[in-house]
Amino acid sequence: MAGGGWHVVVLLLVCAAIRVRSDGSNHKYKVGDAVPLYANKVGPFHNPSETYRYFDLPFCSTGEVKDKSEALGEVLNGDRLVSAPYKLDFLVDKESEVICKKKLSKKDVAVFQRAVAKDYYFQMYYDDLPIWGFLGKVDKEGKSDPSEYKYYLFKHLHFEIFYNKDRVIEINARTDPSALVDLTDDKEVDVEFMYSAKWKETSVPFEKRMDKYSHSSSLPRHLEIHWFSIINSCVTVLLLTGFLATILMRVLKNDFVKYAHDDEAAEDQEETGWKYIHGDVFRFPKYKSLFAAALGSGTQLFTLATFIFLLALVGVFYPYNRGALFTALVVIYALTSGIAGYTASSFYCQLEGSNWVRNLLLTGALFCGPLLITFAFLNTVAIAYHATAALPFGTIVVIFLIWALVTSPLLVLGGIAGKNSKAEFQAPCRTTKYPREIPPLPWYRATLPQMAMAGFLPFSAIYIELYYIFASVWGHRIYTIYSILFIVFIILLIVTAFITVALTYFQLAAEDHEWWWRSFLCGGSTGLFIYGYCLYYYYARSDMSGFMQTSFFFGYMACVCYAFFLMLGAVGFRAALFFVRHIYRSIKCE
Repeated sequence: MAGGGWHVVVLLLVCAAIRVRSDGSNHKYKVGDAVPLYANKVGPFHNPSETYRYFDLPFCSTGEVKDKSEALGEVLNGDRLVSAPYKLDFLVDKESEVICKKKLSKKDVAVFQRAVAKDYYFQMYYDDLPIWGFLGKVDKEGKSDPSEYKYYLFKHLHFEIFYNKDRVIEINARTDPSALVDLTDDKEVDVEFMYSAKWKETSVPFEKRMDKYSHSSSLPRHLEIHWFSIINSCVTVLLLTGFLATILMRVLKNDFVKYAHDDEAAEDQEETGWKYIHGDVFRFPKYKSLFAAALGSGTQLFTLATFIFLLALVGVFYPYNRGALFTALVVIYALTSGIAGYTASSFYCQLEGSNWVRNLLLTGALFCGPLLITFAFLNTVAIAYHATAALPFGTIVVIFLIWALVTSPLLVLGGIAGKNSKAEFQAPCRTTKYPREIPPLPWYRATLPQMAMAGFLPFSAIYIELYYIFASVWGHRIYTIYSILFIVFIILLIVTAFITVALTYFQLAAEDHEWWWRSFLCGGSTGLFIYGYCLYYYYARSDMSGFMQTSFFFGYMACVCYAFFLMLGAVGFRAALFFVRHIYRSIKCE
């Protein structure tokens, strides 16, 4: 399986390498050569999911608008590239070049006015370099009543392009503050759309032209916060490991000594504590098929996260590598479905389950089912809004074919391999025929309070970094410090494993032997805390608004948090299972 994993990485690296080539072939140009310029999308600045095609707004175009063929990841990212109306040939300066003269109807003026009021921005790509800019501005100075605001559309765009020999290195676009069109009054307006281009030489090599976008997240001020986040997380880990090492190990040592002494003493003495339930601790959980399916899905998602981090650390997800992350997520998820099938099926058979086919179907639907329902609803919303987030029918067919021809067969093959593995569940103690009654326990030992305690510590180790992730995914901040993110991820796994082990011990010490589901739920509870953070981020840290953006944010974040729940639940259970086997192997069980 490891060898196959590296093939996946190599395949993705090759795909990414092919993908990032522009229409300019090798990005080398001669004087006067046409350099590819594509208009991508427009949308409200504060609503990153609510984007529309560039020519959904009544801009004028010079001739036929050509759509650029796009990769799967670009379409999933909402990119819809079309030929832009500007002509920026290599090393050709232009001064106040007129694109076209257009008479804006009342309807056109209303459309532009609404766009300017919502802070619409545009995005383009010039030789695969991103260009951003706003469509207009709202004059609010000295006006308290919104009805008195004045709305202006920028009609003149200045391009400043830097080159090094025969390569384009950098491009900046700025609007002319004096070239404005007044959209305040509801009447027809004559507009003359213009642009200028100025070429300047630079010594920056072509290989480093993307560095300017990476450096924005590596500024000293931001790095200090990231390192503070790491230190905060490390302190949490040290405190937790210290707690476990001193308290838990000391208690366990005393338990081992006590139980060894009890074995030598009178045999009729009543046992207490976790040894007392040795005949029940390895009793298989209720809903074993669902449990095995959750474990399989969580293991697959953990593998997916590991591969994504590997690709990030070797530099595949550099800024504005359009859709690379989405492509990687789809491809790796499809190729790792065999891991889910194998893990779920083999563990289900270890739990003496008989209907492994139903278990396999449950495994396949456990994460994909809620994701499909969420996607169907949100895609319908996007279609109603005519937004670029609405996936075309062809893309949906491609994703369905990937699921039908790659994901499902690998899931079945993994399930068959798991069923035929004939592995037996390793239990150090024999399970009694009838379960012991669990003694009455205080309220804070119930499942929900334990989940709250288990989720808080791992969440506290990652919450600082979460803001930067959210600002990148649901905003326009660039995130490139994957090494720090990987360290935080490792810390998250360690804290989740440790806190689950600690709570499992205290549960067993209270003679509560139903620890299987509890350990999974406690491990995964961090996902619920992350969703709670979503509410805080939406209302306190962002300016998102509107039904579409709100539904996209909470809908897709629910899927992400559910994935974290399954992944961390699997990690928590594996850690608890290792611990429980270890302590019961260390004592004599009759």
